[in-house]
Amino acid sequence: MAAHSDKPQTDKPTGCLVLADGTVFYGRGFGAEGLTTAELCFNTAMTGYQEIMTDPSYAGQVVTFTFPHIGNTGITPEDDETADPVAAGMVVKWDPTTPSNWRATGELGDWLKARGRIGLGGIDTRRLTRTIRAQGAPHVAMEHRADGKFDLEKLVAAARGFAGLEGLDLAKEVTCAQSYRWDEKRWAWPEGYTKRTEPGHKVVAIDYGAKRNILRCLASAGCDVTVMPATATAEDVLAQNPDGVFLSNGPGDPAATGAYAVTMIKGVLAQDIPVFGICLGHQMLALALGAETIKMNHGHHGANHPVKDLETGKVEITSMNHGFTVDSQTLPEGVVETHVSLFDGSNCGIRLADKPVFSVQYHPEASPGPQDSYYLFERFAEAMAQKTRAALTTP
Repeated sequence: MAAHSDKPQTDKPTGCLVLADGTVFYGRGFGAEGLTTAELCFNTAMTGYQEIMTDPSYAGQVVTFTFPHIGNTGITPEDDETADPVAAGMVVKWDPTTPSNWRATGELGDWLKARGRIGLGGIDTRRLTRTIRAQGAPHVAMEHRADGKFDLEKLVAAARGFAGLEGLDLAKEVTCAQSYRWDEKRWAWPEGYTKRTEPGHKVVAIDYGAKRNILRCLASAGCDVTVMPATATAEDVLAQNPDGVFLSNGPGDPAATGAYAVTMIKGVLAQDIPVFGICLGHQMLALALGAETIKMNHGHHGANHPVKDLETGKVEITSMNHGFTVDSQTLPEGVVETHVSLFDGSNCGIRLADKPVFSVQYHPEASPGPQDSYYLFERFAEAMAQKTRAALTTP
């Protein structure tokens, strides 16, 4: 398909986004100079751009922000979900402005530049979002050059050469290198982040790309957390003598990650230990229970996703980030579907009918304004407490 462009009439373009079908968007680059290829998705959140860029679940993706005011609250290290940005780049409507935020310690453009990530402003993100919705998440090449000299044929070839996320295990690339303890709790005014010092439930958290705030929520719920790499075996996990096992979020194709993760989860399930999963962890649990996952057209990425609890009738406003989903039609007997998306009816939660094992597709730790879903961490803690009480009363 011949390339066509959305080139602005004023200002020399220093950024260029090219879709695999040949569509070209020109804009103004910020952050690092260079070229990157990735899958393109859009996120509808009005806040949290720093948390989104540092969410390991966005590995292999460029994020288009539908909200135009990106960068206006600056950057603060306290908001990082991992040490550095993981998303390949970002696309925004308006160029980032000077930040206005008492917590800000820097500007978005400088932060991206120092960390080797490309930003592209001045883009018609509404048109781009409509394209993604209609055609699915495209493969793209994005380049930032101060001289504005772009080789479109090279960029189109680069976009078409991107392998895509299907069949790709990215959890191994974003997981921790070795096990570690976590004791930091959720942020609270005026103290900020505090440490958990009291005894708690021993939880092994499997890191498929875990966000820091998930670990904080576990600690705040009374958990003594040990984080282990994605490749940990059931023997490794059970050697910790955990009261519960948590399966984290993460990027990539769940079926590819499941090649090694499913065996571990099955081993844990055989021991009748409470298990809680989020996002990729939800998909890993479903695969271990015999269900299947499928690639979505453009996925769910945003902080305004309504999810219905089928057992209580409650509707939660949630934060989501996933391009694959559990196929509810493949859930085996004994696995109960607990939550569904009110946008498209896709699966958003499961539980075992006879064991304290459950998971959700969305992010209960993300608090996108509402804090509707924190109860899930409390449910996990209560499941472990019940197991402990039962063990103490069993003759």
